[in-house]
Parts: sequence; structure tokens; C-alpha cells
Amino acid sequence: MSDLPDYELRPTPVEPRESSRLPSGNVGLWIAVAVVAAAIGAAAYYAFFWKPRPGPAAGTTARAPVTEPLPALGGTGDAIAIPPIDESDSVVRTLVQALSESPAIMAWLPTNGLIRNFTVVVTNIADGATPAKQLRVLKPSAPFRVVERGGTYADSRSYDRYNSIADAVASIDPAAAAKLYATLKPRIEEAHRDLAASGESFDRTLERAIVALLDTPNVDTPPRLRPKGIGYGYADDRLEDLTSAQKQLLRMGPRNVRVVKARLRAIALALGIPSSHLPAR
Repeated sequence: MSDLPDYELRPTPVEPRESSRLPSGNVGLWIAVAVVAAAIGAAAYYAFFWKPRPGPAAGTTARAPVTEPLPALGGTGDAIAIPPIDESDSVVRTLVQALSESPAIMAWLPTNGLIRNFTVVVTNIADGATPAKQLRVLKPSAPFRVVERGGTYADSRSYDRYNSIADAVASIDPAAAAKLYATLKPRIEEAHRDLAASGESFDRTLERAIVALLDTPNVDTPPRLRPKGIGYGYADDRLEDLTSAQKQLLRMGPRNVRVVKARLRAIALALGIPSSHLPAR
């Protein structure tokens, strides 16, 4: 048996986004995603979901295509005056405490820059980058382990390190999360404008992030590994080719992956993301 630090299984060429006003070492990935509901790039997303419509029948006049607007997510929020973004932490803490009393979420709340941090984490996931920097608060104290049995495999006991994080995600009420997102959306969009050069709304960034995580495969047995740099890569190229964010979720183990994905799907639907936009179960 070998004890190893939690190195990335494979480096990613995608550089994580950061905010110049984002304190380092804040907000864990899964808590941030769970609080408001959380890839690939926008081009890949639309290439996957967009289907061409049949052309007009012969002898008919072609009409300009009608673009159906994508739904605004979250619905109607609470009528609460949210302070300016850099003064909003105390209000956000109060609202999140009403959402869940999970110890993992309580560990996140004392950090600063909650809205900006959440926005950076979701944007990184949507872009396929690892949010490892934002995971430091919830990083397990026990090391990642492997076992040797005719090959190198992830030690299934390593998965237990993430149970509290998955349980924190499961503690989130989907309808309450959607309402909280709608309540905080003006400030979230403000933070997102500092990151999104494309002008994409945060609704769409959030949807891409959720879809990317739901696209993470369920792997029921510990996967075989191969040495890669100072850590390990997956021997199965299909797993090795996942985004860094997806591989971070996969490392939580089959039980936790299912717990997280089930609650993310429920939150996505509560937010108003059409089920047709979500990967099959």
C-alpha cells in the first residue's frame, strides 16, 4: 500500500480563472456548487445539444429561424436588499445557514469573498479546469492511497475521506437553493462580468458546469492507474480524457459521485434547467 499526496491525476492545459480580489484558499468546489446548484467550452456545449431542424418543404418560402430564448434560472428570489458585492459576506452567510447546517458548509462560511469565490469555482468547472485551489478548505487530511494487485489501483478506503462533502451536498434543499440563487443573482452576475470575456451570462455558465459534472461517468470499481509525473494517471484513456473538474469528482468514489450527481440533477431541475439539457441518468 502506498500513501500519496492528493496530486492531480493528470495536469490540465486549461488555466483556472482567478479574480484579483479573490482571497486564496477559499470555498470548496462541491459546497460552492451545491449552494446555488452546481465542461467543456460553450462551443462544445452547443455542438452537443443543438440539433439542426429539417429544411422547408419544396415549394415553400423559407422563414427566418426563430431562436427560442434560454430560460432565466432560479425563478423569483426573496425581496432582500443585497449589499454591494464586497460587503455582502454577512448577508450571504445568514442566507446559506438557513439552507443547510452541514458541518462542511459551516466550515466554508467564515471565508471571505463568498460570492466572488463561488463565481470563480463555477466558471472553472464550466471551462473544464480544476478548482483545486478553491478546494483547500475541504481538502482531506488523510493521503490518497493506492494498492497493488497485479497492477496499481486506487484504494477504495480513500473514498471515505469525501463522505462529509458528499453528505453536505445531499443536505441542500433544491427549491431553497434555486431561490437563494435567484436572490443573489444580481451580485453573482456582477462578479461574473469580471471573468467572462465572452459576455456569456452566469446562468449559462452555471448550466454548463452542472452538465459537465453530471457527464462524469459512474465507475463502480476502483480504477487502474499508471504512473504519470509525480502522481498517477488513469490507465483507461476514457477516464484520463475527462476534464480536471470531472476527475476531481470521480476521485470521490462511486457512492459519493452518485450522491453528488443525484442532488445536482434535482437542483438543476429546481433552477429551471430543462431536463432535455441534462445528460441521461
